[in-house]
Order: sequence, then structure tokens, then C-alpha cells
Amino acid sequence: MPSRPLSRRTLLAAAGTATAFSLLRFAPEAGATTGPSSYSPTWASVDQHPPAPTWFQDAKFGIYYHWGAFSVPAYGNEWYPRRMYISGDSCNTHHTATYGSPTSWPYHNFINGANDKSGHFTQFAPKLVSAGGKFDPVAWAQLFKAAGAKFAGPVAEHHDGFSMWNSTANEWNSVAKGPKLDLVGLHGQAIRGQGLKFMCALHHAYHFNGYYDHVPAQSTTTLKKLYGQLGATAENQLWYDKLREVIDGYQPDLIYQDFDLTKVQESQRLNFLSYYYNKAVSWNKDVVATYKDGLNNRGEMFDYERGGPAGLLTPYWETDDSISSSSWCYTNGIGYYSAKAILHSIIDRVSKGGTTILNIAPMADGTIPAGQQSILLTVGDYLGRFGESIYGTRAWSSFGEGPTKMGGGSFTGPKPGTPQDIRFTRSTDNKVLYATALGWQGATTTISTLTSSRLNLNTLVSAQLLNNVTGSYLTLPRPTQDGAGLHLKMPSATAPFSALAYVVKLTFSGPIPG
Repeated sequence: MPSRPLSRRTLLAAAGTATAFSLLRFAPEAGATTGPSSYSPTWASVDQHPPAPTWFQDAKFGIYYHWGAFSVPAYGNEWYPRRMYISGDSCNTHHTATYGSPTSWPYHNFINGANDKSGHFTQFAPKLVSAGGKFDPVAWAQLFKAAGAKFAGPVAEHHDGFSMWNSTANEWNSVAKGPKLDLVGLHGQAIRGQGLKFMCALHHAYHFNGYYDHVPAQSTTTLKKLYGQLGATAENQLWYDKLREVIDGYQPDLIYQDFDLTKVQESQRLNFLSYYYNKAVSWNKDVVATYKDGLNNRGEMFDYERGGPAGLLTPYWETDDSISSSSWCYTNGIGYYSAKAILHSIIDRVSKGGTTILNIAPMADGTIPAGQQSILLTVGDYLGRFGESIYGTRAWSSFGEGPTKMGGGSFTGPKPGTPQDIRFTRSTDNKVLYATALGWQGATTTISTLTSSRLNLNTLVSAQLLNNVTGSYLTLPRPTQDGAGLHLKMPSATAPFSALAYVVKLTFSGPIPG
């Protein structure tokens, strides 16, 4: 094994930093190369943390999933625990008809277990396949890898306050109740077992800042904890304690947080960031913390929900989107975006300097529906064949061209493109320009952006079409240029193989000119 330079982090790790129990389960990783050797809970300190390490900028695509007690009713969306308490809401009507009034059949019955009106016992209690159930975390992880994801992980806690790990801070957790399984631990083992980075998403800032504001005052401390009624000081401490448990127990490479961090005490936000970054130093690896509000892009990475920018954006950013337009968790009759729309959105976001985290929606018993699997495998098939134009690339000086408007903010969703929509990426050494057409143009592909004033062909070594087999190419005649752009003569008027997008590789002897 070749030796690698010792960084400050390597030296710290070698000096014998404290070992959490998770180190016994997850092998230490090499690769921490940047950032200070320690952090303090101040903005001046945590702002020195590099927000987007190389591994993340190379990854481009990850998968996470909304799966929990809210998956059991399979109705409405993942906000069912809130909506069931709101009179007149469709979830309230459904809940009353199916289970009973929320006062007599509260949300925590989905965790503890209870009979619905028909006498059917109802509980979030997925069983492993080894125990005769349908939940197979290894099969999940294999699917994520086949889909082309480079990192993956669960929503470790949603707004509902149910922790999916072995928590001592929160008795409402998946080991003490419901499944009686350390779900985050099982996911981490399986995902890392496939060679992927491991992420955890936590949405618990809103848990005590409005999600349960229609729930009546609870009579016991434990119920007050579940429904976010402990009071500001205790709730802010619990918010931090949960994050610290996930960090210590599972060493996530990425921690995603949902909105309302601005309503968390600033001191606790800084405690979290400094603790996470200091632990990453001791682990000798680079980590990512994302945000929608309450943090900043000097040390953390901004997340667009269901969207992205209309054009190039720096510093590096990400978006989280869902496989469905209607819900982030599984619901009966759930519909899906097309694989084409999802893939084209990934290509578009990469061209603008971002990474996509795609959410899927497993059923309560641990089944990933066939329709979702099909979409993931279709995306993975494309990335497996043409991934060199995605993985490890960087944005060029132009993201692309074409009639289809993609992005422009959050909640713009994925859209399929047309053959006239072109997206650019470049190699990290800046010698290769990839131009991806979101469809087959015909005998000639024209890229209007690449006029002679934008791209000089004097140092062009080759023009190739990425072929149907990974690592193979179809050599194209030397392209021509005029006022309408760059013209590439293709192998045939009809596509030589079936793909959701087609990639031209322009290789230069030096830096891409222009």
C-alpha cells in the first residue's frame, strides 16, 4: 500500500484520540485533507470549515428516504402526524374514520401499537428478512449502489420526534419501541458495506417549533417530549443531544438538516457544528453539514428543496428532491416523476455546480415498491454507462443551453429536457469538455454556445460520442464552427443506441480554450 502524506488530522488520529463505540463497527477512513485541526463554538471558528470536500463534489448523486411511523397510515404525506390533529384536514377525517379521534387514538399509537377500528393491529414495526419480515438493509444498499448513488442514508428523525437509532436522550426510539431495531445502525453498516458514504438527515428543529402546535397539552413528561412540549431550554438541549448521539454512534459523512434552524438557539447550533467538525478531525475524514436556514455557506453547504439555481452558482450547493411530487413518504396510490425527468434534473444540477440527493419512499414494512426500484435502476443504468461525464467533473464557464427552463429556486421540481437542451461539464484537469444533449438531435448535433468566439478548436485532440458500453467511444469527424455554433456530424440520423441523454467528449491538448 503506498504511503500518503501525514496531515494534521492524521497526526491527531495517530496520537490516540477518543474512540467511540461506532469505531468498532465502521472502519476508519483515509482522506481528511483540509481544514483546521480544531474548532470552537464560534462563527469565526466554524466558518473555517471547508463546506464541500472533494469526495462530495465528486459524488454528484445520493439517496435518502423518509421512512418511519408516519409511513404506517400511508395517507396524505409525511406530515400526517401534524395534519391528523387539524380539524377539517383530510388526514384528520381519514384518521377519525380509520382509527378514531386523535384524542382517543393519538399518533404515538403508531409507535406503541394499537388496533384500528377494524380490529387490525397497527404499528411501525418492520422486521428483518432474517426474522421473517420484509426489511433487508443490505438489499436496500445494493439497490442504491446499482442506482449510481455515491452516498446514502436515512431520515434519522423527522419532525415527528421518533428517533430511528438507539437513543438515550429520547426514549421514543426504534430500539426501545416499535421495530426494536437500531435502524440507523443497520443502514450505516449496509451502506458502508457497499462502499458508499453514509449520510443522516435530521428534521427535528421543526419538531418543537410548530409541527405539533395542534396537539393538546400532554400530561406526562415522556409524552411532552414526543410532542415537543418540554419548553424552550429543554427542547434546544434535546435538539443538540440527538445530533451528538448520531455523530458519536454512527460517524455520518454528511448531516442534512431541514428548515427552522433559525429558531434553534444560536449557541446550540454552534455547539453542534464545532462538535461535529472536531469529531471529524479525530476520525480523520472530511464531513459535510447542510442547511436551508440558520447556518451559512462559509462552513456549511446550502440546500435547495426540490429545485436549484437557474444558472451557474458558487460556492458548491446541493438539492434534495423526491421521487414523488405528492409525498416524501410512502402513501397508497403514490405517483412518481419519470426516470427521464429525474435523470435530466441530475444532469442539469451537476452542470450548474450542484449535487442531487434523491428521496425515495419505502413502505412501512420495509418494502421498496417496484416502481421506485425501476426508476432508480434506470438512472443507474445511464450513470453506469455515461458516468464519466458526471462523477468527478466540475461545472464549466457555461452550464448549457436550450429551451427548457430548469431550476430558478426551490420547489421547481425535476423536468425532462429536449434534444436541443445541452448541459456542460468538464474534467478536473480542465482538458475535457463534456456536452450532454438531453435527447438525440439527428445526423448533426449543433451546440449554439460553442461559437469560435467561445471555444477555440486549435488545440482540439478528439471529438467522441460516449458509446453504449462504459469506457468505449465512437470517434466523430472534426467539428465545424460558424455563427450558429459548433456542428458535430453524428454516426447516423437515428440514435445508434438507446439512452436518455447523449454525451459528446471534446478533448484538448491543454486547458479548454475559451
